[in-house]
Amino acid sequence: MNDVQQSLQAFLNSNPDIEIFEIMLPDIGGGMRGKWVTRDKIHKVFAGEVKLPASSIAFDTWGRDIEAWVFNGGDGDGYCEADVRTLARVPWMPRPTAQVLMSMREADGSPGVLDPRFMLRAIMARFAELGLTPVLATEMEFYLLQEDADILGRPRHTQTDRVGGRLQAGQTYCLDTMASMSELMHGIRDACEIQQLPVDTLIKEGAPSQYEINLYHSPDALLACDQAVMLQRAIKGVARSQGLLATFMAKPFGELAGNGMHVHCSLLDAEGNNAFDDGTGKGTPLLRQAIAGCMANMADSMLLFAPHLNSYRRFRRGTHAPLAPCWGYENRTVSLRVPTDQPAATRIEHRVAGADAHPHLAVTAILAGMLAGIEQQLEAPPPITGNAYDQVPLSLPRYWPDALDRFRDSAFIRDNFGPEFQRVMTLMKEQEMDDFDRQVTPLEYDACL
Repeated sequence: MNDVQQSLQAFLNSNPDIEIFEIMLPDIGGGMRGKWVTRDKIHKVFAGEVKLPASSIAFDTWGRDIEAWVFNGGDGDGYCEADVRTLARVPWMPRPTAQVLMSMREADGSPGVLDPRFMLRAIMARFAELGLTPVLATEMEFYLLQEDADILGRPRHTQTDRVGGRLQAGQTYCLDTMASMSELMHGIRDACEIQQLPVDTLIKEGAPSQYEINLYHSPDALLACDQAVMLQRAIKGVARSQGLLATFMAKPFGELAGNGMHVHCSLLDAEGNNAFDDGTGKGTPLLRQAIAGCMANMADSMLLFAPHLNSYRRFRRGTHAPLAPCWGYENRTVSLRVPTDQPAATRIEHRVAGADAHPHLAVTAILAGMLAGIEQQLEAPPPITGNAYDQVPLSLPRYWPDALDRFRDSAFIRDNFGPEFQRVMTLMKEQEMDDFDRQVTPLEYDACL
């Protein structure tokens, strides 16, 4: 019995009541696909005997086939490979249930060309060839809402005034507000402990009904992204079990703060030391090369940081959502912040992605940018001091079609994600965009009818 099968059997022995396993495949659109399998079939899952249609990895945001792509290759099967490190109980389910994340291999056993987890592994391997290991942590914001929408279909806040209306502000960092949601927050903490998700802090954010949960840093980028996906699922699941709705939508309310996903990243050298640490907190030349690479390729990667139409509503002046590639020390108006900390903790905080971004794809884009800066020995411009919105012209794509155009033609995307991923993702977003283009909004009727 190999190590994976031993770990599986140990889990089964420790959880004799588990009836159902959710075998979960993160698709490129950010959805979670897969099957429920019974306890007696889980060994076959870990033996690589479970198949799903190859199109399962590339459904659009509504779970539909990409019509311009799906039948061209016959829509054959891919083989699913379970990662035992993500095997965990699902405490919010009413019946004893466990879950595990999977990757999809091609029919010949090679890594799936559309699988985000394999793409991230490939970037990690390129860092390893340089004797470097990325260390990552994610911070994700979300809204906690009433389960039912209002009569017009709009989401309803959990933080309200005395007559049930939305508060004008959300009591940032307020402990009393956290205490009022203690049942949910403790439920999330308990779920994270059961699933071995290394939660750092739980925070009340600035907008009404908005919160943030941070994960500890990990020297395994794949595991860090897996944990980000599992954390989002845990928050949603626990909220649902308590009659609430948690959303990571980038901008649920046009006049309120959006939900971001900030990614903190440093690099370890072959001796396990922080390769960005020069002993002063200012950082080594390697830090500035990594920053320069992120800046040079940020616009091409925008579709991965902001994948949906709604994503672009985050990017407005004065909202802490960056509008241009720039960097600075301890400056939250820039896109790449170097936080003040102990020199040994010198790192980049990448502040562009929304909480609706696919963690594996967004992190792959960030690491690929850092790698390009290091390999090409790029030099970052001087750091920004003061308000970056007043100093740096807007240059990141501000609208979905513009981001798609950059993505479609990008050599950086093609070289780091592969031409087939670039093509299929483009077709997916064109299909989604076509649906949105056919919708006429109430605002348009008010203005023009």
